[in-house]
Amino acid sequence: MSSSCLSRLGGVVVLALIAPAVALAAPPVLRVCADPDNLPFSNDRREGFENAIAQLVADDLHAKLEYTWYSQRHPGFLRQTLQAGKCDLVVGVPQGYEPVLSTSPYYRSTYVFVYRKGQLRNLHSFDDPALRELRIGLHALGAEGGNAPPANAVARRGLSANVVGYSILASADAPAGSIFKAVARGDVDVAIVWGPLVSGFVRDQAPELLVVPVEPSQEVHPLQFAFDMSMGVRRTDESLRQRLEGVLKRRRGDIRNILQSRDVPMVDSDGPAAIAPVADAIVTP
Repeated sequence: MSSSCLSRLGGVVVLALIAPAVALAAPPVLRVCADPDNLPFSNDRREGFENAIAQLVADDLHAKLEYTWYSQRHPGFLRQTLQAGKCDLVVGVPQGYEPVLSTSPYYRSTYVFVYRKGQLRNLHSFDDPALRELRIGLHALGAEGGNAPPANAVARRGLSANVVGYSILASADAPAGSIFKAVARGDVDVAIVWGPLVSGFVRDQAPELLVVPVEPSQEVHPLQFAFDMSMGVRRTDESLRQRLEGVLKRRRGDIRNILQSRDVPMVDSDGPAAIAPVADAIVTP
């Protein structure tokens, strides 16, 4: 056999040897657990702000983004997704949320008052006497979520009779939107909601709605209304948590831009993070 033939044969052998290695070098996959119908956070059309953040994280890690969809309307969201090993990351969890290993916080938000522009004047505190004459819209979280801080604050002041309850999962196409429509229609005078829920719902309401952060409580045993939000992985997955910490450090400004572009209310950190209640579901703080 001629030397040229041997050379060609050698090339074929080399290609045959390296081909399997090339085939195995597929990009890593970032598997995210999310609700397919939970705007403004996420949906299966990837329109929520947590979808946008997940894509940014995947791009930074040079990973393919894949989702495991599971409705938070049903109990056992974490048990059926993250803890079952079907996915590896939940994009939004309160800092210190016990069922997961959480990253450093990447934003801090707060409960807010939402009311019609020109209807009320400078409402920003639960101690405002005006609340005694107002119909107050609150989200009812149910047994798993317990009573949210606004419900406790209203009860402490003897205002429970003023409350109109709205499900946080009110409808298939707008889980949190009905409470804001109620404010715009005048069915209630003010809604008190977890800040990120206003994203995508308040901007286009008519009449115009104002979003005002709830002031810290001045009570002897004060309630906390601002919470740090993090990403969550399985408690055994320290490796992924460390990789996410790197992304959060590199891309903090980009993540903040996403949140600001979606009208997510953010506040500066002013103390230690509040710890969310333990439950096998992701709930608002």
